[in-house]
Amino acid sequence: MQSRTPPGAEPGSPRAELDSRLSAELASVVAGARRRAVRDGDRQIDTAHLLHSLLESDPAVRAVFENGAQVVRLLGYLVQRSIGYGLQWQGTVEDSGAVPVVTSVKEAGWSPAAATAMEMALDRADLRGDPRALGMDLLAGLVADPDCRAVEVLGRAGVDVPHLLSRVEAGCQEYAGGYGAGA
Repeated sequence: MQSRTPPGAEPGSPRAELDSRLSAELASVVAGARRRAVRDGDRQIDTAHLLHSLLESDPAVRAVFENGAQVVRLLGYLVQRSIGYGLQWQGTVEDSGAVPVVTSVKEAGWSPAAATAMEMALDRADLRGDPRALGMDLLAGLVADPDCRAVEVLGRAGVDVPHLLSRVEAGCQEYAGGYGAGA
């Protein structure tokens, strides 16, 4: 009989430990990013994979952008990644060097920048007193690294990243106040 537990997700594994710290929505985002990386032939989940999955899956993340047209433009850039834009990233490791790499997220197959963004998301949840990180926490972690692929995509789509970060912070404070607690 074969195990139904995916490789790397056995109880006590780094992947199972990470999954236990994510909201259901954020776990879905991570799974989508993992599938996207495999489908695109990338060696690692990077920040652009995470941004793409966040935009597709999390209504709170989409709401923090100025308007729907901005989200559509972003998704357009992200979709083009596998057919031209972004090919320079294939087969390379994303490590912007802008934010020190954190090693406590022991998920194999993550770029250093993506692992750092996820660690920042987990830290934000801890500061909020929430045992699970939300999509807004991960978005904050992504935009904190000005040299990561996600921020490059945001810039190409015309997003004012410092303004977005202030909107994300305001959204995170809403969640801390109980508006979206437990979401």
